[in-house]
Amino acid sequence: MYSLLFRSKGVQALSAAGARASARYVAGPASSIRGYRAASVLMNQGSVAKQAAESNQRFMVNTYSRPEIVLSHGKGSYVYDTDGKEYLDFTAGIAVVGLGHSHPDVTAAVSDQAAKLVHCSNLYHNEWAPKLAQKIVSATLESYPQGSQGIYAKSSSGSDASARVFFSNSGTEANEGALKFARKYGKVVAEQGILGKTASEALRGDPNLKSGIVSFTGAFHGRSMGALSVTANPKYQKPFAPLIPGVQTMKFNDTRELGTFIDERTCAVIVEPIQGEGGIHAAHVDFLRALRRRCDQVGALLIYDEIQCGLGRSGKLWAHQLYPEDCSPDIVTMAKPLANGIPIGAILVSDRVADMIKVGDHGTTFGGNPLACRAGCVVLDHINTPELLSHVAAAGETLEQELTSALAQLIGGPVVEVRGTGLLRGIQLSSDPTPVVNLARDRGLLLVSAGGNTVRLVPPLNTSIEDIKKGAAILAECIKQTVQ
Repeated sequence: MYSLLFRSKGVQALSAAGARASARYVAGPASSIRGYRAASVLMNQGSVAKQAAESNQRFMVNTYSRPEIVLSHGKGSYVYDTDGKEYLDFTAGIAVVGLGHSHPDVTAAVSDQAAKLVHCSNLYHNEWAPKLAQKIVSATLESYPQGSQGIYAKSSSGSDASARVFFSNSGTEANEGALKFARKYGKVVAEQGILGKTASEALRGDPNLKSGIVSFTGAFHGRSMGALSVTANPKYQKPFAPLIPGVQTMKFNDTRELGTFIDERTCAVIVEPIQGEGGIHAAHVDFLRALRRRCDQVGALLIYDEIQCGLGRSGKLWAHQLYPEDCSPDIVTMAKPLANGIPIGAILVSDRVADMIKVGDHGTTFGGNPLACRAGCVVLDHINTPELLSHVAAAGETLEQELTSALAQLIGGPVVEVRGTGLLRGIQLSSDPTPVVNLARDRGLLLVSAGGNTVRLVPPLNTSIEDIKKGAAILAECIKQTVQ
């Protein structure tokens, strides 16, 4: 029943509702958004881009390959460069600007908060961090009432479920913190003897032995040393080896060797319910269910990295909420769209995990600052609505239908597959997608690639149906011209 996640009846039902909701939710027609172009200021043709490229080469560490355009401003699903050219943005800053550029409510909140208090460190309380934490916990529990495991489990006191939040500054930091929490958890459960069914006495004598971490092929969890250690891509890892010890990599969506890789020495398993950077691949239901079951058997934590696929991107608040309750995680990491471009990350942990993290175990200077958290409150209030989530599902279905129809004669050949859910979509090509991405940019559509020769489509969540169709048409024509 759950094997066809991306064309399930549930998603189709969401799409039908979303088609009706879209017109209500998306503010104004695309033409009014495009009219913003009139306000753009034409600067000396190409001069700003040239100066930026030269300054980058001279003063910045050169870790990025970028086209010679300089983006100056944006509105809704569109951005503009310093030459006044308009682009329909299907990157959203790599799935970050979930509510589009210059969202008026986010802008107002940031402006007001910047005039009051931007930062005070975690030496003191601020009013917005606990408000955002409460919103995240409440929204998560209310959007998945059937949940009873992991973050949805009742607290140790027997009261209602009460997951808790730690704020960081980015997705990578959220994953780093989750791995640290898991290592601490492993030591505590080993010391206390509350291990899984297969646990050996050796771990009680040396709790450090329960420190293994399992990740998967195709994963991307970040570029700091811990997060990089669970990102099994030689391109990213090889220049910085050796990485942290105790990490093993399994094949994604393969359950045959779970018993070998995940044992009593494992403290955590980290996985993306839908891989983004890896090429838009969804975890199979049986795979996540087996991970949950095996983690319970050996006393390990199940961590879901929802930094890209979470917070509405799938048409649900969390991508794992597309799956049955017995796939629920102990920890969820999040970041990208949470403050619509203001840097923020967060770790949502079960009450059981939170109880083992003590004062001084982890910290951050900037994390949970009032500016980012106030923006996050606004963003979450907008994302966590039936109207927006239904719109995401409907827009995603429209995007798939438009692309599948336009590329029908190429699918199975130059176009390997069109896949995804919500507004996290991928078109896998049989060759390097860079020419397609470049041609689309020339024609006013911004795209980003992903692993496996995949063009990744992650427009703002509130992109209008009209602009979804426009972007799909441009992309289809670019693919046809490039691969034929």
